[in-house]
Amino acid sequence: MPITFKELTHEYNAGTPFAYLALDAIDLSITEGAITAIIGETGSGKSTLVQHLNALLLPTEGSLTVLDRTITATEKPKQLKELRKRVGLVFQFPEYQLFEETIAQDIAFGPKNFGMSEEEALSKAKEMLQVVGLSEDYLERSPFELSGGQKRRVAIAGILAMDPEVLVLDEPAAGLDPQGAKDMMELFVRLNKELHKTILLVTHDMEHVLNYCDHVVVVDNGHIVQTSDKLHFFQDTSLLHKLRINPPAIIRLRDELNQRGFDLPCDILDTEVLAKAIADEVKHHE
Repeated sequence: MPITFKELTHEYNAGTPFAYLALDAIDLSITEGAITAIIGETGSGKSTLVQHLNALLLPTEGSLTVLDRTITATEKPKQLKELRKRVGLVFQFPEYQLFEETIAQDIAFGPKNFGMSEEEALSKAKEMLQVVGLSEDYLERSPFELSGGQKRRVAIAGILAMDPEVLVLDEPAAGLDPQGAKDMMELFVRLNKELHKTILLVTHDMEHVLNYCDHVVVVDNGHIVQTSDKLHFFQDTSLLHKLRINPPAIIRLRDELNQRGFDLPCDILDTEVLAKAIADEVKHHE
């Protein structure tokens, strides 16, 4: 079933002079089993939105239903442990989630906390390290000796070790080189296709949205201003320009050519298809 927000409001520092309304009575449905991008300007409410999914934040008003569990402002933290096992959240800065002496201990921490034996948890750590593309040679290394990309993989392995059904990733490719970012995004696609994880991806990178995501949710000033599949989202880039977010290169090229007199279909999202459409139009006007 979809993840559903119903009239959900979140206000930071409620009842104080520093009160700030981060989410304002939002209604939203997120498709299960898909990769959904959450986009918007810095400060729009994206991270606040996704932190409700495993109840790191609770609604000030309204409710959220995720995995047959409805969360309200009256929920108590001790009642939310099972949900936090089923919905894994990886922060933008993975070092925030790494604290043990070795990588093996770090990945095994979650499973042990949820009742696995030491032996089972270490076996799971080995398995998940391979899933994220690192060898067993890393198990006894300190997580603080790793590169940024490796830390991110270890953080993801620690979440995957608890076998969540939903994986929430906040700017997971930020700061990575192009190849590292590509490897990371392909990992998320494998987790979605092979392990059937529902993926929610907070990102500013429209190339990643175009190449790897199925659906798009746009957050602006605490409101949901658009939800659509990827195809419809990139047909009209006026909203992206309004939000000062650069469309993908192929979309920019398509739109610029149309502004210069071409008549290219607005549903073109593929380089080869665009090249053929340009060739056909040039040939037509010879």
